[in-house]
Amino acid sequence: MDRVEVGDWVKGKTKNGELVYGYIETANPLQEIVKIKVMDSDNKEIVGKTVETLKHWVKKLPISAFEDEEQIKALIDIALQTKDESWFMELSAKLKAIKQAEKENEKKNDDHPSFKTDREHTA
Repeated sequence: MDRVEVGDWVKGKTKNGELVYGYIETANPLQEIVKIKVMDSDNKEIVGKTVETLKHWVKKLPISAFEDEEQIKALIDIALQTKDESWFMELSAKLKAIKQAEKENEKKNDDHPSFKTDREHTA
């Protein structure tokens, strides 16, 4: 079983059977309990709140799931809220790399003749 730690992104269920998606705010290894900051749920009333559940009811999510620029910006906001400087730096570097790759792709596309408009070909 994956060991979950503070800051890990997880999906799981609460003691009331609600499906939750969020990140671990606190973990109590002695009682096997975790508190999750809920980012999404089938119960919209708990979104944005912290819920407590049993550790074995949650599953750790892979970090590689966050590759989209908007998702990374949202994670940066969370890193700022939680004052997690190392995570903020890691996410900022990832965002910068994505933006750099986009610029390089745009430049390649501009230089490639197949991406020019018909008007440019007939000129």
